[in-house]
Amino acid sequence: MRATVNFPAHGGPALPPSMLLRNLSSSAADGALSPSDHALFRRRGSNRLRIGGFICCSGSPGVWGPCATNSAQLAVAEINRRGGILGREIELSIYDAGGPLDEVLDRAEQAIAFDEVDLIVGLHTSAVRVALRDVTTRHRIPYIYTPVYEGGERTPGVMAIGETPRWQSRPSIHWLADVKKAQRWYLIGSDYVWPWQSHRAVKNYIRETGGHVVGEEFVPLGEDNHEPHLARIRAAKPDVVLISLIGTDSVTFNRAFGECGLGATTLRLAGAMDETVLLGIGADNSENMFCASGYFTGTGARANDEFQSRYHAMFGPNAPPIGSVGQSSYEGLRFLEAVANKAGSLSMGPMLAAARNIVYSGARGPVTVRDGRARMPMHLAEADGLDFKLIKPI
Repeated sequence: MRATVNFPAHGGPALPPSMLLRNLSSSAADGALSPSDHALFRRRGSNRLRIGGFICCSGSPGVWGPCATNSAQLAVAEINRRGGILGREIELSIYDAGGPLDEVLDRAEQAIAFDEVDLIVGLHTSAVRVALRDVTTRHRIPYIYTPVYEGGERTPGVMAIGETPRWQSRPSIHWLADVKKAQRWYLIGSDYVWPWQSHRAVKNYIRETGGHVVGEEFVPLGEDNHEPHLARIRAAKPDVVLISLIGTDSVTFNRAFGECGLGATTLRLAGAMDETVLLGIGADNSENMFCASGYFTGTGARANDEFQSRYHAMFGPNAPPIGSVGQSSYEGLRFLEAVANKAGSLSMGPMLAAARNIVYSGARGPVTVRDGRARMPMHLAEADGLDFKLIKPI
C-alpha cells in the first residue's frame, strides 16, 4: 500500500515522527521499504476495525498533519483501552490526503481494495471531500469529515462534524460591526470549494449588519507572492479583511500583511485559523487579527485540559502544537465511538441513523448533532502574540 503510515491497534507510533510527512507514494520511497515494512500494511486479524485516516501531510494544509496524526493516535489508544468499538480494536493507517486529487483518490481505492479499510476519517480540504465521497459512497464505506467546512454536506454515508459559517462567521461579523464599527469588507480565500461557498454565506451576514464588500479574490493553493493582493487591499481601504486561506498560505499572507504595515490599521477575521497557523505567522504579524472556533487550547474547560494533558503525556513536551484543525481528528474518532455505541452496529444504515441526532464528548466538550448539523461551544478570540485571548462565547 502506498503513502500510508500504519499504527498498531494498541497505540504508539510504529514509525518515527519524521516519517509522517514523507511522501511514500514516490517510487524511490516505495522502493526503500523492506519486506518487514510492507508487512505493516497487510490486514491483521479478522476482528480489527481498520480505519483509514486521510490526513493532509503535504501541501498548504500539511501544517496540520503532525497534530492531526497525533490526535488520531491518542483517540485510538483511549478507545482501545476501553475495549475498542463494539468489541473491535481499532487499527489506524494514515494516508496522505495532500497533493493532486487523482493521487488521493487512487490511495483511497487502494486502501479499500487492498488494505480493506472499514471506515474513513478525513482531515483535508473540501475539494478532497467532494471527490472522495464519490469513492466512499460507491464502496459503501462510512466517511467522517472532521474540520471546519462550508456546511451543507448531505451525501449519504458522509458525516461532517466541523464548524460552519452560520455558527462561526455570522456572530463574528456582527460583533465586529457592533463593537469595532466595521462596515467595509474585503474577502480573500483559497481557490476551492470551502472559500467559494463560505464567502456566499458571509456576504449575506455582512449585509445583515449594513456593511458591504469592497473587494473579493481567490488565490491558487500554494501561492506565496502576496504583493499584488496586498496592493489591491490597500487600494480598497477595507475596515476588515476576511481571510479564507488555508495552512501555509494563510501563514505567508498574514506575515506579509503584518510586514507591510496593514496589520496596524486594518482588522482581520480569519477562518481555519488556529494555534498551529498562528505560530507560523509570528507575534509581530498577528496584530488586530480575530477568529472564531469551536476549540482553543485556552478555553479552560475540563475536557480540554484533560485532552491536552493526555496528549502531552503520550507524545512528550515537544510534541507538535495542538490546534483546532489538527485536534478535530480526535473529535472524529470520539464521534465514531458514540455513534457506533448508539447504533449498536457498524453497518452503514444504523450508523447514519444514529449520527443524525446524537450528543458526544471530545476535547471541545459536549457537541450536539441535530438533523445532521453539529453544534458546539463556539468562542470568538483575538490573537495575542503567539496565543489567542478569548473574547466571548458566541
